[in-house]
Amino acid sequence: MTLAPDTVLLAARVHTLDPDRPQATAVALRDGLITAVGDAQQARDWRGPGTEVIDLGTATLVPGLVDGHSHPALGLEMADGTDLSPVRDLDGLRAALTGARRADGWVVGWGLDHNVFGGRPIHRDLLEAVLGPDTPVFLRLYDGHSALASGAALRAAGIDGPRAFAQRATVVCDADGAPTGHLVEHAAMDLVSAIVPRRPFTERRDALLALLSAMASTGLTGAHVMDAGGEVLDLLRAIEDRAELPLRLRIAPWCMPGIDRDGLDALAALQGTAGRNWLVGGVKFFMDGTVEGGSAWFEHADCHGQGRDGLWLDPAEYTAAVHHLHAAGARTATHAIGDAGVRHVLDSVAALGPGGRMRHRVEHIESLPPQQAARFAELGVIASMQPTHGAYTRADHTDEWSRRLGEERAALAWPCRTLRDTGAVLALGSDWPIAHFDPREVLAHAQLRRTPGTDIPPVVPAQALTPLMALEGYTTHAAIAAGEADRTGRIAPGLRADLTALALDPLAVPADELAQSPVALTVSNGLITHRSS
Repeated sequence: MTLAPDTVLLAARVHTLDPDRPQATAVALRDGLITAVGDAQQARDWRGPGTEVIDLGTATLVPGLVDGHSHPALGLEMADGTDLSPVRDLDGLRAALTGARRADGWVVGWGLDHNVFGGRPIHRDLLEAVLGPDTPVFLRLYDGHSALASGAALRAAGIDGPRAFAQRATVVCDADGAPTGHLVEHAAMDLVSAIVPRRPFTERRDALLALLSAMASTGLTGAHVMDAGGEVLDLLRAIEDRAELPLRLRIAPWCMPGIDRDGLDALAALQGTAGRNWLVGGVKFFMDGTVEGGSAWFEHADCHGQGRDGLWLDPAEYTAAVHHLHAAGARTATHAIGDAGVRHVLDSVAALGPGGRMRHRVEHIESLPPQQAARFAELGVIASMQPTHGAYTRADHTDEWSRRLGEERAALAWPCRTLRDTGAVLALGSDWPIAHFDPREVLAHAQLRRTPGTDIPPVVPAQALTPLMALEGYTTHAAIAAGEADRTGRIAPGLRADLTALALDPLAVPADELAQSPVALTVSNGLITHRSS
């Protein structure tokens, strides 16, 4: 070490996840990089007159935790209005609507669980019975791919019957052709969301900075942002004009069905656009929708006869788009929940040959037979999953997700362990705002297969990850998924100074306790973004 470090961190344990030196008790940082890893004795020799020494006591230091799937800016819009996630039945929904605040005359809500409807059709009649026929209402369901709008909202958007879209999306209508208010997939939802009142830019800028700071306080040092919506690039530039970003963000703009060659070339040209702590690096696709919305693509239909089609009207156009972007050097991430959707993505990457290895990933993967899971490692396709999504299902399969799929496919839910055991890279994340961003909850849920701190039965417990597998999903495997394994994901000299210090050891403490572990310190790109008192 030729120059003294800016900072030296001392901790009871340092899990480096670096095979050359898996354990340590001291780490030196300078100019945003890790410059040395060793023990307390060596640390005394590293220090210079300007070095800050932070003694973390009994805390455990690990590589910086990175959320493998998040929507910070778009999520602020998706999570605007009344939080409906605590609602459990229709009476609870009526009570929440009665007390909901209004913005410019609108009632807006988010996080509504499909299970609230108890298998009944999702219909605007309930909204209008509570709020009257003239109140525009727009409620996002928890999956982020469907919504319920009142008659007033539909009229304001000019919706009076079915619509045709360039992607598979539905304005659900009754037998007489009248819209029920149920909107499935983005193209249908966007008809109404485009006219919902929006907060001013400066408010959204400040809200985004506050959200990222809250994320840092839970130990997150970075996130893979799976969209460029909500004016995220402009918001990030505006934040960096005034402050430093608390998280390092890697952004993947959407590529939707119907895109032409010029649109693909524009996405390719956007790659590498960057600020101080953010980068456009990847493109996000949607192969299908969600199980509860009937828009996930399965080999066999669900119990309602739905789920037999992809989001792309012609799946071959998806394959061509992926190949076009691959040739341009772009990485891709594809939302694929159903087994047929996942199969088509894997087939598309397989057609690229060996050059496609470790450059393409599949998001969500909610139900998949073992023979398809084994193809991830064979093809070098990265898996990206969100364990806390399983909180919307039940071990006895009485939830809407399980009922739609049936016993056999519900038993294949969220096959995290199968993917790891067959050699796949598995990045983990939250998909905020679909689930909470706190990585401690996700790490715990991945091991428990249930919500931490509860005694509810686990969902397919055989798919539980070990503590090390879970931690790797937020560190080493997240780095591989981003194409940054040579720059981050481990604690080693020359790598980026992204570090998280937890009061409890994530590799030793029971998972229920890990979910409540205090966060002692968060460092992103060398900047201390959270420090406990």
